[in-house]
Amino acid sequence: MAALFWGFLSIGIIGFGGVLPWARRMVVEQRRWQSAAEFTDLLGLCQFLPGPNIINFAVALGGRFHGPRGAVAAVVGLISLPMLLVIGLGSLYAAYSAYPMVANGAAGLAAAASGLVLATALKIAAPLAGQWLGIAVAVVVIGAIAWLRLPLVATLAVLVPISILLHRWRA
Repeated sequence: MAALFWGFLSIGIIGFGGVLPWARRMVVEQRRWQSAAEFTDLLGLCQFLPGPNIINFAVALGGRFHGPRGAVAAVVGLISLPMLLVIGLGSLYAAYSAYPMVANGAAGLAAAASGLVLATALKIAAPLAGQWLGIAVAVVVIGAIAWLRLPLVATLAVLVPISILLHRWRA
């Protein structure tokens, strides 16, 4: 349980601005708590649930290994230091946001965060390599949400059952 706390504490502080890339690295590559496919499956479930994906993931992974106490340890580790940093940085930003250098810095951080999200999306999609049905479903979901701007819940409510049926039919 201590490993869950310290592991999620490290990704909470290192992954400031976007912890998903760091969570995947710690869980899959460093600690080997899950395979890449297991990570993708659990993250998919956590993205379907309401609330922040990474918090859902911490609860699910912590609960898997140590029950409710593991879930609490993982979440507290994940949010404690970043919460303090956000409060401090938010205060500083409120005081100095009118300065052009601060505004430009925020724009640069947003670009870097976008790059991290894209890189992580590619890593998470890696287990789909060669699985054309899964790739097709992912493309349809991306198209429906990103390009057609359909509501997330409605899109998932329709496409998740279709995806499950297609994968069962193929198996």
